[in-house]
Amino acid sequence: MKDFLTELNASDKETRLAALKELVKNEKEKPVFRDNDANNHIHTIYSFSPYSPTKAAYMAYRAGLTSAGIMDHDSLSGAEEFKSAAKILGLGATCGVEVRAKFKKGFGKINHPDQADCIYMAAHGIPAQSITPLNDYLAFYRKKRYERDSKMCDLITDKYGKFGLTLDFEKDVYPLSCAKEGGSVTERHLLFALAKKLADRFGRTDALLNFLIDDLKLSVSDKIKGYLTDSENPHFLYDLLGVLKADTKFFYIDADEEMPDAYEFVSLVKSYGAIPAYAYLGDVGDSVTGDKKAQKFEDDFLPQLMEELKKAGFLAVAYMPTRNTTEQLTRIINFCRDYGFFQISGEDINSPRQKFACAALADPKYSHLIDSTWALIGHEAISSQKGLDYGMFSEKTVKDTPDLYERISMFAEIGRKTVK
Repeated sequence: MKDFLTELNASDKETRLAALKELVKNEKEKPVFRDNDANNHIHTIYSFSPYSPTKAAYMAYRAGLTSAGIMDHDSLSGAEEFKSAAKILGLGATCGVEVRAKFKKGFGKINHPDQADCIYMAAHGIPAQSITPLNDYLAFYRKKRYERDSKMCDLITDKYGKFGLTLDFEKDVYPLSCAKEGGSVTERHLLFALAKKLADRFGRTDALLNFLIDDLKLSVSDKIKGYLTDSENPHFLYDLLGVLKADTKFFYIDADEEMPDAYEFVSLVKSYGAIPAYAYLGDVGDSVTGDKKAQKFEDDFLPQLMEELKKAGFLAVAYMPTRNTTEQLTRIINFCRDYGFFQISGEDINSPRQKFACAALADPKYSHLIDSTWALIGHEAISSQKGLDYGMFSEKTVKDTPDLYERISMFAEIGRKTVK
């Protein structure tokens, strides 16, 4: 008997989608659906993730979500598969892409932990007819990213060479990605390839821990020590990647050619009927999720940043309720209301220990984020069916319904009807 669950991560999308149909048909226990939940920021194998677009949609479904959104780095190559999988599952689905963009406005480090004068931003709510042309546009930036990745592999080899370990982009890293099918190759791919090398050398042993702590001078908690020596741990390589991720300065090369200009990208995104969004990160003190070190980001200059985002033409701000404190969330929500930004929620999913469900959204003060998700879905649906002039932020729609919250309500109703 075929293992349909395993086949959700098969090498081709036709096999993945066929397996999903069989899996759903054969499953007797249905998930408990959570109407007060949504996730619009799910990465897949087309950037970095343990999940194909089909498997990602299925994981969202099993978590009880009624809607889900794909969000890969520099790539929309998994978008159509994700939406096909969501249709099989009866999920509302939304499509987006995340990029790093140049933003040289004197702020220094903004929402990128490794580089100043750039921002992480997203295009949300991409209509079906815009997926291919926008993905074609991003192909140039994916190629430039590969070139930079190769140079960073050389720097990793410079450090690890004395231990008899090398990292070759073409041989060790590229095959771990979906680059041949239009996926991106991220810094996490480099670290995953390095984790595989260390696993081959040391296995799940105390020798690995000694190498990490004594030779690489990395901090390893008791919990992670347990994970790395557990012979039954299915997430071993991801846990090891998490340790290695604490030390990236020695190989990180500032992105340049692989980044579009933020102002230009905002205009392009709008021309495709999509919604340009800034990805709020927020200063990290005592990390709410326990996986981020203390670090300063945009909180000290948030008023000035909001002003600049408005000038640039951003229409939305995306944020993650489980990643920030109540005070940070209240502040960013107030700024969004002051500046008229559409608010979008999404928990950044790219590793197997992360939960697809967002418990914070059960809090009534974040209920507007559920309507926002359905509005995104409605925006995509009507823009795809009737044309870009009917989208939530088109000139025609804004003229007819100038109040943002009235529009959100109207498009959320459209979105919910797509899965009934």
